[in-house]
Amino acid sequence: MDTHLRRGVRLAAVLAAAGLMVACGSAVDEGSVAEQSKEHGALLATRPLTGDAVLPGAARSEQITYLSRGPQGNDVEVSGSVSIPAGEAPEAGWPVISWAHGTTGVSDACAPSSGTVPGSDGEYLRYVNETLDQFLRAGYVVAQTDYVGLGTSGIHPYINGDSEAAAVTDIVRAARQLDSSVGTGWYAAGHSQGGHATLFAADQGPDLAPELELRGAVSISPGNNLGDTVEYFVAGGPEARAVLGYLPLILLGAQAADPALDAYNYVTDEMTPLLEAAKVGCTDAVWALADTVPLDKVIRPGADFTPLVSYLTEQNPDRLSPRVPTLILQGGGDTSVTEPGSAALAESLCAKGSQVGYTVYDGLDHVPTVGAATKDTLAFLATIEGGQSPAGFCGD
Repeated sequence: MDTHLRRGVRLAAVLAAAGLMVACGSAVDEGSVAEQSKEHGALLATRPLTGDAVLPGAARSEQITYLSRGPQGNDVEVSGSVSIPAGEAPEAGWPVISWAHGTTGVSDACAPSSGTVPGSDGEYLRYVNETLDQFLRAGYVVAQTDYVGLGTSGIHPYINGDSEAAAVTDIVRAARQLDSSVGTGWYAAGHSQGGHATLFAADQGPDLAPELELRGAVSISPGNNLGDTVEYFVAGGPEARAVLGYLPLILLGAQAADPALDAYNYVTDEMTPLLEAAKVGCTDAVWALADTVPLDKVIRPGADFTPLVSYLTEQNPDRLSPRVPTLILQGGGDTSVTEPGSAALAESLCAKGSQVGYTVYDGLDHVPTVGAATKDTLAFLATIEGGQSPAGFCGD
């Protein structure tokens, strides 16, 4: 089992308890874009994508910076990548898959578009790229946001649904400015943290970019039950050791979204090295220190967690109402995002009247579910692209 997968197991208690130009496309000059519109999704800069971030099947691969929205609705620059398929685009332009990645960290070093993400997080991204390359070869532009604060200024507001939704949506607008072969039809898709982001995009995307046509969403092993995470740590117990490395990401992410939620107010001084490591490294850097803190020296005595728990509860996807057909794909042996939790989430979304499908892959753990889901994802997209409604969904 690879390192990232082992670390995925450690997340269990947190989430469970709680190239060439396309002939018909036009290019944007490398470097900064001269005319910078203030519209969200404005393309601000572009340069050729390099390193591990390049998808082999792409005719053109670009790292971009675009304008999006932060957790408070403020204008922020966000980085990401856009990969254009080879061949001639359909008359209406290539459809887009806006892909949201799983947890890599909260610092700039963890931005997938850099092509240099270290350690187990880089291994995870390379594995996922195998699936994304299949999407590309099937005739979809693949746009990948880094999220707010990964590759751009500030700390990433980890698991903040509103900023995730905006970043996933606005990169589609930017892709259309990058290359005229990109159409208006798009899909949100992602895994783990990105599955969470996908659900928020499915709920908010039509309003964030009404000129685009959001056609569907694929959420693989989506993070959920977020309001329970801090309460789990406060309760303590020996199992807290297995998930300690994720606490700095949660705390720093919440503080990035709302400065009143000061991460340092919730933990002891012994936890400071983990918080500082998370600010400059990815998940490996935090986990390397996790075993150095005694469990009774994690939570600051007397700290009031009520505002933090309230904020995290607001990030729960079970309160959403996806506006497009949404397919949730889940590993039956997933120890990071458990099947009962995802089943309950799907049921909750169905109860709100959303059109939701739910598929379980028996015995599969968290990361391998991405590869296993590729065939069903492409079939789902082909159904919608063919003008049909997916069968077996609630809300039909």
